[in-house]
Amino acid sequence: MERLTKNASSEVGETLRFIGGVIGVWFVIVTFLFAPFHIPSESMQPSLEVGDRVLVSKWSYGYSRHSLPLGLGYRLPDSWDARILPRTPERGDVVVFRNPEQERNLIKRVIGLPGDTILVREGRLYINGEMVERREIETREYRSHEGQMYAVTLYEETLPNGVTHPIYEIGDGGGLDNAGPFQVPEGYLFMMGDNRDRSTDSRIPPQQGPGYVRLDEVVGRAETVMFTFNRCRREEGLHCPTGRVWRGL
Repeated sequence: MERLTKNASSEVGETLRFIGGVIGVWFVIVTFLFAPFHIPSESMQPSLEVGDRVLVSKWSYGYSRHSLPLGLGYRLPDSWDARILPRTPERGDVVVFRNPEQERNLIKRVIGLPGDTILVREGRLYINGEMVERREIETREYRSHEGQMYAVTLYEETLPNGVTHPIYEIGDGGGLDNAGPFQVPEGYLFMMGDNRDRSTDSRIPPQQGPGYVRLDEVVGRAETVMFTFNRCRREEGLHCPTGRVWRGL
């Protein structure tokens, strides 16, 4: 009986050590290498859809307390806001960052870098006084995940560094189509969603939106759509995206 008890205790100890090792490996991977995030809103359409699971590289811009998983970074003091191996994102990168007002992660595209002047007039984006090129592709309609219908124009936008990406515009006269100018402070980024009329982004000040995003609040760079749980209904005349498995951003 004593031997059986010792064997049982040994097996439990080995099992606990194995589980602890798995948790340790997971913690290292999601803190320093890659972590998955899900897309809860339509603000980054058509690049990202509701239900997409994206893979984010944690090492792209260095590490801060916000690199820790499960919101553990918010349990650390504000004095831990320094970054290790810091690198500034490039214009056009799709970035996950921590929003301190809402205490949750958001995902947007980097539009303005420190020192830039950003202006939106009649739906057109200006960076440092130059209008950003956009090319109309098509018009389409889609049903939001809440069931509301939207008619949008799909454009291809080209940023000053040559990065090209799609955007949606409902029109050029909405509430966010005239904003700024914004002078991006040192140590901050200006973020916008690709679904320009359905995005709460740096055009909206803190308390209502994220405002400027501090570099130490950056979590990582979105690299690819791994898969999606989005199940939009096939309806005649409505856009329903497909092929959202291991698709690069």
